[in-house]
Amino acid sequence: MPGNANPVTTSVKNRSAAAPPSPSRQRIRTEATRKKLLDSAEQIFARDGFEAARLEDIASLAGYTRGAFYANFESKEDIFIALLERWIAGRIEEVSSLLRRHETPAKRLRALREHYAQLAKDRRLALLSLEFKLFAIRHPEAHARLRPRQQKLRACGASILTGVMRELGRSLPISSTAAATGLGALSNALLLEHLVDAKTLPDHESRHLLGIFFDAVIRGRTSK
Repeated sequence: MPGNANPVTTSVKNRSAAAPPSPSRQRIRTEATRKKLLDSAEQIFARDGFEAARLEDIASLAGYTRGAFYANFESKEDIFIALLERWIAGRIEEVSSLLRRHETPAKRLRALREHYAQLAKDRRLALLSLEFKLFAIRHPEAHARLRPRQQKLRACGASILTGVMRELGRSLPISSTAAATGLGALSNALLLEHLVDAKTLPDHESRHLLGIFFDAVIRGRTSK
């Protein structure tokens, strides 16, 4: 009848209105939730350490409940390792992007040196790095999950050092993996000392020491 709604059309509209969100929209929401939880976990782990960190605090800081946490992560260890993966990916992209902005090997080396020296100012970076290492030591059963992720970061650092040195026609005096590991270890150690007593090791002196160490490691040998 004229003026009456079509029952078929109405039914289709009702089903459409009640339909669940599309997979793409659902995925976007899920990724946004995970990012907020990871951002929150980064702050809580850096502030309280892994052992003292509470799931309630992580969820609350992100604006969610424990239920939302468990919908995205299985446990505190699970989000900790996910945070490590994000942290490593971020470090790799940060350095790769830095090197892409410079055209010559010499400029890339200087940019890498400056970036390394500035790491002594990143408090959260040092604390999280320490937490990852302490977690691996205190939880041997989880060490197997952490080791390949840490190795990925070292391998990337080693590859970057090797590439820059090759472009300069030089080679490292030690293995590229040992060089990358040593550079990272000293950076974290100096920043921790600075955090404990800033007067004994001021920020500018930490950066100076890192620069000296970087130069000593990178000096290397001229390739034949």
